Amino acid sequence: MKKITQDAGKKQLGDFSPDFAHFNDDILFGENWNNQDIDLKTRSVITIVALMSSGITDSSLIYHLQNAKVNGVSKKEIAAIITHCGFYVGWPKAWAVFRLAQNVWNEKNRENNEKDVYQNTIMFPIGDKNDAFKEYFIGQSYLAPISINQIGIYNVTFEPKCRNNWHIHHAKKGGGQILICIGGRGYYQEFGKEAIELKPGDIVNIPEGVKHWHGASNDSWFSHLAIEVPGEDTQNEWLEPVNDDEYCKLK
Repeated sequence: MKKITQDAGKKQLGDFSPDFAHFNDDILFGENWNNQDIDLKTRSVITIVALMSSGITDSSLIYHLQNAKVNGVSKKEIAAIITHCGFYVGWPKAWAVFRLAQNVWNEKNRENNEKDVYQNTIMFPIGDKNDAFKEYFIGQSYLAPISINQIGIYNVTFEPKCRNNWHIHHAKKGGGQILICIGGRGYYQEFGKEAIELKPGDIVNIPEGVKHWHGASNDSWFSHLAIEVPGEDTQNEWLEPVNDDEYCKLK
């Protein structure tokens, strides 16, 4: 079973209440959600019922509805669950939850559900599909400009198994790139060296002229802020893809 991780508590309340952040991230999600006595689909249903019973219809319920869909709860099942609970906890509560569930189980937005769940775990927007650079990526990536003044800062998000091609940042003077990892799990590799695992909080300094690639692990979304280091006559040289044989060796 895929390990459940959470850092929303530390990001949002770490300074104000580190104890609550610890209980939320490390105990509630880190231990309780990873207890295998109950499967994730059942655990999601129980959580939705508990929140619905308490009349909670804010972003926390939206998150757990999205999570339930990822964990295998179908549109037919969630409709039956809400209807059944409505008889016991109140018809107005059922109406309120249905309004949220309709958006989550909207088949037109099916491909966005895992993205939406992941978005709730990071503080920066995922942005739009990175179509302008899609020829240089294997898999789907997304791009969101964070700052375009003074120094360009972009949030680059990779779906599981997505990675960019080998490439080099060139410059006559200065140049290069800095990566600040903000969500999920990924990799960075310089040519001729072993790949290194990346997690939130990790920072990678990429000098000018170094051949490298970076991207998500095969079982996790991954996001990093990409900071372009100012330089003279900067340009990117895109090279060959990271082939499946190379990539699949990574754990």
